Amino acid sequence: MTSDTSPRLLRIALPNKGSLSTSASEILREAGYRQRHDPKELTLLDTANGVEFFYLRPRDIALYVGAGTLDVGITGRDLLLDSGAKAEEAIPLGFGRSLFRFAARPGSLPSLKELAGKRIATSYVGVVQRYLEHEGIEAEVIRLDGAVETSIQLGVADVIADVVETGSTMKQAGLEIVGEVILESEAVMITRSEAPEPEGFQVLRRRIDGVLAARSYVMMDYDIRDTAVEQAVALTPGIESPTVSPLHREGWVAVRSMVPRVGAQQLMDDLYEIGARGILLTDIHACRL
Repeated sequence: MTSDTSPRLLRIALPNKGSLSTSASEILREAGYRQRHDPKELTLLDTANGVEFFYLRPRDIALYVGAGTLDVGITGRDLLLDSGAKAEEAIPLGFGRSLFRFAARPGSLPSLKELAGKRIATSYVGVVQRYLEHEGIEAEVIRLDGAVETSIQLGVADVIADVVETGSTMKQAGLEIVGEVILESEAVMITRSEAPEPEGFQVLRRRIDGVLAARSYVMMDYDIRDTAVEQAVALTPGIESPTVSPLHREGWVAVRSMVPRVGAQQLMDDLYEIGARGILLTDIHACRL
């Protein structure tokens, strides 16, 4: 009788549909993992990378991870907090950003202090109740699944609480946003709270961190006189330190450095002003920092 000595697969939950689904698959594909081609597939084995993917309702992902049924998941921060699951944020992923706010008929809710005694309709009961408890406000929270904007018009609620991207949907429903942002949400990678790190998670983390860095940085190359190197390096310090190599042309060097993608065009202008020439920007597809 022989025992199975094959390594355990890391089990990862991904959104099966919705705004997070495509972006979640893209970041994993960029990190070198297989992803499904048929949106009807519910599971996918990637034995070469030691993982198995499960495509689930975004709202259920935190529950599966929190229960220990699955090791890792990608979901929204709002869905994680709303679930009350024993799961925690491991890596913010930078996509699927949205704001969670209250809205009401214009002039009917001067400030969020006036929420006391109101009927609040939302699909995110956990998030709203947590906010009300934190602020010491007593109000009735009504759970609705989607399309909460019409609940005020139908007389079901006085106020709604929902994810807001542009605010146009609220305006179309004749509502105005009230008060400060309750929650800033984005896609996050989650693991189980107070549990040992899953086997294989460090490799996944390094790969995802590498993709996020590659998306945030570009590689900049330029030539400059050696007398201006210190000034140029101050503008492009890189992650650790830039690479500076002598050129065949006497008195000139080539510099290579990773620089933030945001502001890179202005940086090219600044380098040109101090004498840099042959300035090139190239994308970084993956990295380990």
